[in-house]
Amino acid sequence: MSANLVIIPTYNERENIVKMIQTVFKLSMPFHILIVDDGSPDGTGQIVKDLQAEFSGKLHLLERSGKLGLGTAYIAGFRWGLERDYDYIFEMDCDFSHSPQDLIHLQKALHDSGADISVGSRYVKGGKVENWPFDRIFLSYGASLYTRIITFMPVKDPTAGFVGYRRKVLETIDLDDIRFIGYAFQIEMKFAAWQNGFKIEEVPITFTDRVEGVSKMSKGIIKEAVFGVLKMRWRGLMGLYKK
Repeated sequence: MSANLVIIPTYNERENIVKMIQTVFKLSMPFHILIVDDGSPDGTGQIVKDLQAEFSGKLHLLERSGKLGLGTAYIAGFRWGLERDYDYIFEMDCDFSHSPQDLIHLQKALHDSGADISVGSRYVKGGKVENWPFDRIFLSYGASLYTRIITFMPVKDPTAGFVGYRRKVLETIDLDDIRFIGYAFQIEMKFAAWQNGFKIEEVPITFTDRVEGVSKMSKGIIKEAVFGVLKMRWRGLMGLYKK
């Protein structure tokens, strides 16, 4: 059994899912995959089922009844992975905005460098974005700067969704108490871990905007992140994240 589990949430990702699964399984380091599919109308879940025979014991599927949010998908995946004793659990998008090859660098930061959390970062030296319009870059970088100013958390890319965790981090954080389900979820997980004294290491990556499929970004997600950071800071001051 692999020590490494990659959780990939999906909703209408039939254009990317086969290539993503095949690419991860071709890596020089062994990873298992858990697809958390929110009832994709385009048949993404069925495509995964059809591939499970080929990748028996390595490819897993958790089907949910509808579009329930990114954060709840990851938390369901975290619980699934903890129950099955994986040592390292990773988050990754299905649209190739995160390069599967960088999973190896995130894993090494955990296994070799002693990090508790490894973050695929666009905003450390060596990191960058490709194929993004200026307004999207401005929004993303501005959100990161805003988060750092409000929370004092020493993470340059707090909204990053390409992340690796040691299992002890996910065992320590009260997953029932994580409040946000959109991109604020990514900030809250890092903030909760930092509040509990875990070491976060940022690994430079190139983030590439999706080529196939449709972005899940919305005004509601942005609003949740803006106001969510203020709530996190308050909860942090009250010591509500600490175990």
